[in-house]
Amino acid sequence: MSESIVKENKRNEILKIATPVFVELLLGTLFGMVDMMMLGHFGSHEISTASIAAVGITNQLIFIGLSLVQALNVGATAMVARYIGAKREDKIESVVKHIIILTQILLVVPILVLGLGFPEQLMHFFGAKSDAIAIGKDYFRIVTLGFAFQSFNFSIFAALRGAGDTKTPMKINIRVNLLNVLGNAILIYGLLGIKPLGITGAGISTTFSQFVALILVITHLRKSHSVVKLNIKDKFHFDKDVIYNLIKIGLPASLEQIAFRLGVLMFVKIVASLGTVAYATHQICLNILNLSFTPGQAFGIAASTLTGRSLGSGDQDEAEGYIRESQKIGVVISIFMMILFFFFGKYVAMLYSDDPDVLKEAAKILKLMAFTMPFQCSQLILSGGLRGAGDTVWTLIATFIGVLGVRIIIAYYLVLVLKIGLIGAWIAVFIDQFTRWLVITLRFKTNNWKYIALR
Repeated sequence: MSESIVKENKRNEILKIATPVFVELLLGTLFGMVDMMMLGHFGSHEISTASIAAVGITNQLIFIGLSLVQALNVGATAMVARYIGAKREDKIESVVKHIIILTQILLVVPILVLGLGFPEQLMHFFGAKSDAIAIGKDYFRIVTLGFAFQSFNFSIFAALRGAGDTKTPMKINIRVNLLNVLGNAILIYGLLGIKPLGITGAGISTTFSQFVALILVITHLRKSHSVVKLNIKDKFHFDKDVIYNLIKIGLPASLEQIAFRLGVLMFVKIVASLGTVAYATHQICLNILNLSFTPGQAFGIAASTLTGRSLGSGDQDEAEGYIRESQKIGVVISIFMMILFFFFGKYVAMLYSDDPDVLKEAAKILKLMAFTMPFQCSQLILSGGLRGAGDTVWTLIATFIGVLGVRIIIAYYLVLVLKIGLIGAWIAVFIDQFTRWLVITLRFKTNNWKYIALR
């Protein structure tokens, strides 16, 4: 078989896995943008700005929880892919049960206790001002409750993606995101004779949508002929090999997410010190820039799945080929998005707010972040490949250096010492992303990730 045919086959396999993820993430991000736009146009400037800030603050807790869930799920994805490559599909259901039980006990219960019991204290801890706390504390409680449903869904989706099934998560997420947007419109603005609930209505819609997703996930597992199954009638036994693999892969990944979220929390506090308007601007830019993560995340998942499968079957060169080809495709897409963000980002920001101060600052930030996209995308894809190989130590090192080191130090200096405002925080983000790309690229080129063994 010629080299060109081999490359084409690899490209087709990558696109088969990555395209549904890309569509899912892109539409999910667009739906999320619509949600934020709805809140941005509800009530007075003061109410809409405080609502957007409250959503951003609430997301800090939820993102911490989901990041740790995803860290455990990295092990599930890698193990499922390896077992399929090694023709050991009988081990997959045990992996699924382990990851669900560990997620619910170790992560969901503590976050529910904190989020439901101490919403105002946590919002203040994350940097919220009194106006955001007053308007968003009920939203905080409601969305925290939805975390229990969301974490279960994440665990199943991780296993399905490890098996190469990215269409099922896409279909489920598109449905529930559409449901969430419709629910938000009805509950935020009070359509169909319902009393307008503002940000509280957005929380109710979000949590209900996640519950519906849970029902759809369970229905799929019961009816599916996939290798990913969940039979609750079978007695559960802890498997020391599964636990070993989850710790070996998941512990560094969890520490990476803890380092990342700790860095983000410190970063948010620096940004929040600039006031509610600056924080709302920051949140709008983050919401828009979620679009830029989609190619990196989608092709990173493809790289992770195909790397794990190739290493499971003992083909290290094929694993490297999948990562390199995924990187090429993803970076081309990110360059196209870079051009769009640079020239048209300010017009997207206008959909969120008509506050001139917010729009002026957002336009500058979006131009700056356009140049971050190729480095960010490349780093996400290479990191996905390394995680698929079980090499999560170096993604931890890259995050530790980039976020806890570079981002925080530079943001502190530019924002709090030189006092150049919100743009200083985003300059720090750019340098952080470049640093992480450099560390991950150097690690990938050593080829040591090819020889990590799992049980």
